[in-house]
Amino acid sequence: MTVMNAEQPDVQAFRFDQSGALLRKVMGSAAVGMTLVGADGRIIYANRAFEAMLGHGAGECLGLTETDLVHSDDSAVVSLLLKRLLEGETEEFRHELKLRHQDGGSIWVLASASLLRSDATGRPLYAIVQVINIERQKRAEEALAESESRWNFALESAGQGVWDHDIRKDDMFYSRMWRRMRGIPDDEYVDPAQDKWLARVHPDDVPRILARVRKQEYGEDGYDTLEYRERHRDGHWIWILSRGRPVEWDKDGNPLRTVGTDTDITRFKTVEAELAEEKERLRVTLESIGDGVISTDAAENIIFMNPIAETMTGWGEADAIGRRLAEVFCAKSESTGEPVRDAVAACLQSGEVCRIEDDVILAARDGTGCGVSGTAAPVRTEDRQLIGAVLVFKDVTESQELQRRLAHSASHDALTGLPNRVAFGRALAEARRQAAVEQRTHSLCFIDLDRFKPVNDTAGHAAGDALLRDVAHVLRKSCRSHDFAARLGGDEFVLLLADCPEANARLVAQKIVDAVAALKFSWNGQRYDIGASIGIAGIGPDTAERDPLAVADAACYAAKAAGRGRVVVAGEPSPA
Repeated sequence: MTVMNAEQPDVQAFRFDQSGALLRKVMGSAAVGMTLVGADGRIIYANRAFEAMLGHGAGECLGLTETDLVHSDDSAVVSLLLKRLLEGETEEFRHELKLRHQDGGSIWVLASASLLRSDATGRPLYAIVQVINIERQKRAEEALAESESRWNFALESAGQGVWDHDIRKDDMFYSRMWRRMRGIPDDEYVDPAQDKWLARVHPDDVPRILARVRKQEYGEDGYDTLEYRERHRDGHWIWILSRGRPVEWDKDGNPLRTVGTDTDITRFKTVEAELAEEKERLRVTLESIGDGVISTDAAENIIFMNPIAETMTGWGEADAIGRRLAEVFCAKSESTGEPVRDAVAACLQSGEVCRIEDDVILAARDGTGCGVSGTAAPVRTEDRQLIGAVLVFKDVTESQELQRRLAHSASHDALTGLPNRVAFGRALAEARRQAAVEQRTHSLCFIDLDRFKPVNDTAGHAAGDALLRDVAHVLRKSCRSHDFAARLGGDEFVLLLADCPEANARLVAQKIVDAVAALKFSWNGQRYDIGASIGIAGIGPDTAERDPLAVADAACYAAKAAGRGRVVVAGEPSPA
């Protein structure tokens, strides 16, 4: 990498040898990996911790560049960050990345880099890079993400197959029910390549599916479901209702992972076909299926209900016949309580099959309700005259609850019930947007427990977990309804105080410090004194460019360095 306006390597070496002895001594004794990168992008010093981390011998890292050490997945981003740093465009950066190990593998690290400038000219001289091994944390995050997304038992009990697409690895997970509905053995390898899947899809459905899948992967509204035909292993076609949404994104909003469920809806599609082909057998067929069925004339007056529809609506067929459909089938949005689009009216207007909207509750005559899904299909005479519609629907309350639980688990900490780092990232991004666009002022509190490790070490993880739940309870009690508390991991928590200046945030934070200190936490008869250190960063129109989390973290570190059990506001003098 070529850097403009950089001093020559021999000048760098001179400055390092003459005035960097103390720096070299400090770096050499550091427990974490540290390197000194020259203005030409090459390593001119690496301590033993860094060399050992990557499996190198003494001096083997000298002269290497980021291209030699950084994994190809991260090379482009790191090269840009380092180039901007060494050209003086930025003073520091912090980034998670993978480094190449000497054994051919790679390890995850957290790299923090700072720029050193010439005292005389102000030109960039070196970059000091500190590297911390976070491989264990990354593996734990991956294991947790996988376990949270695979609700196989619960979803299979509802007859739904689960698929999990890891876009980063181009890897797919398929549940047993997903395989069973297609006639694929549990132990058979399924090639995840898209062309292999499309080869099993009905040719008439491929163009439509390709367009919807692209939109589904990016979470566009209205494209989280799709229906298509797929060839069963024994040769016949089955209809699949697939529902999926992204659950992980990168910092640019691009999806990294999509999770969804597949349901075999062949039976419902068959019923729809029979309605058009064998009108004389309509009543017998509809009476035999396990879903609610309501038939109407062209004016939406009810002319037939099957027993399942009677049970779900609370209306007997004798009372319902002749009434308007909207009086008997009262469909409302679960989220707003407002009436939703009339699928039968849309069907009669368009002459095509129309689906009941998602997130719909059927309000029964007795005041109870259940989640429903279904379709409205037109009924025509032999000469294609539209004479009415048939509404076929089913109770999906269990499926809706399972999907809500799946979405909740992806954004909440299983131990404390607080929102997790993913949910906090979205809340922080919105707070920063409000500060920049709406000129609002918020405060972010970074909370780190004091003396938590002895609890885990002496009393065990069960005690540590119980303590973390107690602290989460303290945070909930300290929040207003519109504030946002989350657990980042370990014993680190954050509290986002909406429309709260730093002075008020200090008062709230001090109450939390006092409340945590007052916790009378005992385990097996042993009393533990716990504390909390809190750093505060303001989020306002004049701080839009800085990272509030990093600033609050640094303030928390200052609070710990000053004796723990206290509050430090970023930008204020550190307490004595």
